[in-house]
Amino acid sequence: MANTVLKVEGMSCGHCVNAIEKALTEKGASAKVDLAGKNVTVEYDESKLSLEAIKEAIEEQGYDII
Repeated sequence: MANTVLKVEGMSCGHCVNAIEKALTEKGASAKVDLAGKNVTVEYDESKLSLEAIKEAIEEQGYDII
């Protein structure tokens, strides 16, 4: 399992947290969103999911990866 922390802009509320966590869970990853720190910690299996796919899933929810 791999862990990565992504800086994400545009998150401001519980809906943002839920949207990102749901999108990543559907891809097979687990995510912890830190609104104050503006980051998302993602744990995922590199053999099943790429970092690019994780970034795309977050961006599809309307947030920007820095």
